[in-house]
Amino acid sequence: MDRKTKLDVTCAAAASVAAQPLENAYALIDSVETFIFDCDAASLIILLPFLFNVAVDCKTLKRDVKALNEIKASLGWRVVYAWVGDDPCGDGDLPAWSGVTCSTQGDYRVVTELEVYAVSIIGPFPTAVTNLLDLTRLDLHNNKLTGPIPPQIGRLKRLKVLNLRWNKLQDVIPPEIGELKKLTHLYLSFNSFKGEIPRELANLPDLQYLHLHENRFIGRIPAELGTLRNLRHLDVGNNHLVGTIRELIRIEGCFPVLRNLYLNNNYLTGGIPAQLANLTNLEILYLSYNKMSGIVPAGLAHIPKLTYLYLDHNQLSGRIPDAFYKHPYLKELYIEGNAFRPGVNPIGIHKVLELSDSDFLF
Repeated sequence: MDRKTKLDVTCAAAASVAAQPLENAYALIDSVETFIFDCDAASLIILLPFLFNVAVDCKTLKRDVKALNEIKASLGWRVVYAWVGDDPCGDGDLPAWSGVTCSTQGDYRVVTELEVYAVSIIGPFPTAVTNLLDLTRLDLHNNKLTGPIPPQIGRLKRLKVLNLRWNKLQDVIPPEIGELKKLTHLYLSFNSFKGEIPRELANLPDLQYLHLHENRFIGRIPAELGTLRNLRHLDVGNNHLVGTIRELIRIEGCFPVLRNLYLNNNYLTGGIPAQLANLTNLEILYLSYNKMSGIVPAGLAHIPKLTYLYLDHNQLSGRIPDAFYKHPYLKELYIEGNAFRPGVNPIGIHKVLELSDSDFLF
């Protein structure tokens, strides 16, 4: 093939690429790669503008531009300085807005991640966020957002990570949050949410991390959470929850992969059920500062990888089973503030808080 023929074919292929939607462009590029490799400099000079136009002609979806401009207006000056330009995803001359991540879908770019955290944003939760329908990650933690989470949050069907901790959000968690079927991480700690923990959270099959620490939740912890087959971390500490652990683990085969269970600083009563030892993947069990009574079942000492066990400041009695002090992984065992009888002293590398005589019931 002579130089002129090669150049004509290459340019025709490039024009075909530029005329196609972006998802088809890559296939066409592959089909002419033989010519590109054989091209001389003159051919490439003509070819490159066509290929460059494929990228620059891809605009951000108007729906997302509108939503982000509404968010920008509601969040105020603290984000304005970092959100410059007409296109949140960048326009060639300007980069994408700070905290905004985009990806290409067909002929458009869409916003897939929004991370605006630790900038002391003041005001209500920006409802316009719920119009960013392709979001997979929403991180607004460590700000001063107020008010409720809007029920429209259920529109974000692709969301995997929702991080709103360390704000001043209030009211109940909307049941619509149970519609986020792809959610894997939910962080709502350190807010002022009230009411009961919604049972709809059990509708999130991929959920791995659930952080509800330091709120004002009341009532019982839904036993339905035990059906979450991928849940590794459950933290409902520092609330106003009541009930018993037996109620929480009443569903057979519950919490099959749970590693960390934080129930501390609530108003839980009753004993520590022996069935808790069925959670064989537990590494951290935090039961401090409740109103639990009875003995510590010896079976807990046979949870294979139990590393941290906090039982302090309850109304537990009896003796600490010797097996705890021989556990190969146990590093910390906190038992002060109960009514235990004197038993085996801690040995080895286990860190057990020293107990005064007042901690024991003789």
